[in-house]
Amino acid sequence: MSVIVPALIVIATAVAMEGIAWASHKYVMHGFAWAWHRDHHEPHGKVLEKNDRFALVGAALSIAMFALGSPLVMGEGAWWPGTWIGLGVLIYGVIYTLVHDGLVHQRYFRWVPKRGYARRLVQAHKLHHATLGKEGGVSFGFVFARDPAKLKAELKRQREAGLATLRYSAEG
Repeated sequence: MSVIVPALIVIATAVAMEGIAWASHKYVMHGFAWAWHRDHHEPHGKVLEKNDRFALVGAALSIAMFALGSPLVMGEGAWWPGTWIGLGVLIYGVIYTLVHDGLVHQRYFRWVPKRGYARRLVQAHKLHHATLGKEGGVSFGFVFARDPAKLKAELKRQREAGLATLRYSAEG
């Protein structure tokens, strides 16, 4: 088999994971699984958060896909795309860890970007954390960040409509 098809599956999976992450962040983490995600939005001095459990969910998804694609695990019933989907999920997880936990929350290294897309990512995620509680909010993605000016306008609209309570002014 050509390497092109597996490479396309890996890339498509990694890109699709941003949509899956956005939806799970908005509807699961800020929904019924708020008990796990809440401490991520509150100040604390702990090394680990309950929120880190979601990384285990992502790892389980990746491992499950690797297993589905493995003839060693599944025998003749192995589904060959599973391996490449598992790799795409793994790559997204590494990118997420470096961008969200590393760059944005500075859990692994200290660097504050002054310009470019890295700065936009940090700004967008800080605006996500501008709300108190699980209601309202903006920027539920982790790797693709919208224009901070548009996010500020959306937060202002949510506050004025009574849909979100802001931790601090997102207008400045």
